[in-house]
Amino acid sequence: MPEMLIDYYKAIENSSAKMLEAARLKDWDEVVRYEGACAVLIEQLRYRAQNEDLEPEQRKEKTRIMQRILRNDAQIRILAEPWLAQFDHVLEGQPQVLH
Repeated sequence: MPEMLIDYYKAIENSSAKMLEAARLKDWDEVVRYEGACAVLIEQLRYRAQNEDLEPEQRKEKTRIMQRILRNDAQIRILAEPWLAQFDHVLEGQPQVLH
């Protein structure tokens, strides 16, 4: 369990890296699982960030972590495009129901 605010950023980066690894293996179930873990961590981070600040050095580290997460996300999107296109093809002709 993360203890300091910066630990949440590190945990999110770790899940992001695992998502990328799973995407490279075309293990989309794992990608979705790690995406869920990221979502939970992000909510916890938002809650903690309301009452806690990062130290100046931690803010620099946060920036580096966020850049790595964004790079991972971009790579995951590139890897997922063929899978998403296939998914869209499967849905073609299906009735579209919005909830």
